[in-house]
Amino acid sequence: MARQARHDRHEVLAKALELFWSKGYHATSLKDLELALDMRPGSIYAAFGSKEALFSETLALYAETSRAQFVEAMEAGPSRLAGLANHVRRLGCVGETGPSRACMLVKTLLETPDDDATLRAQTETLMRGMEEMFARAFREAQARGELGSEADPQHLASRLQAEIFGLRAYAQRTDSREKVAQLAEDIARDVEARALA
Repeated sequence: MARQARHDRHEVLAKALELFWSKGYHATSLKDLELALDMRPGSIYAAFGSKEALFSETLALYAETSRAQFVEAMEAGPSRLAGLANHVRRLGCVGETGPSRACMLVKTLLETPDDDATLRAQTETLMRGMEEMFARAFREAQARGELGSEADPQHLASRLQAEIFGLRAYAQRTDSREKVAQLAEDIARDVEARALA
């Protein structure tokens, strides 16, 4: 009879995500993981294969959670542009509850070298997926008559991601809390201002 795993995988991933998000991939040691996950190195490697593979799974979990929050913000908005604006406003408050004020994807992108074949590639793929969600929302806004036909949804999505990238990197500053909320509000209002009267 097979032995049941002592640790719940999702619970372990959630704890690892908090640690990696707070410290970053390279600054997180195996000893840090042992303490945070209450697992011996052999158990960590048996469950995930390597530190990099564990980090990769936490990155995917982070992106999945971010996508779910985006969908929630979109559904709560009375229009597609209002939904996008709601999403940005929520990002202006993220540092109040998370283990880091900066986005985990942004931190990973800045931390990993261009030639990292695994983590850098995964991070860029996840960020492109988020940008495509923005583009889809802008296209839907255009199809519903909220956004002018001359607008380029893909360009607007790239610009919005660049603004959010900057916002989430700026949030890492220790004196940024009030400023980030106001900057998020400015970005959100710019999105709303694109709505046709």
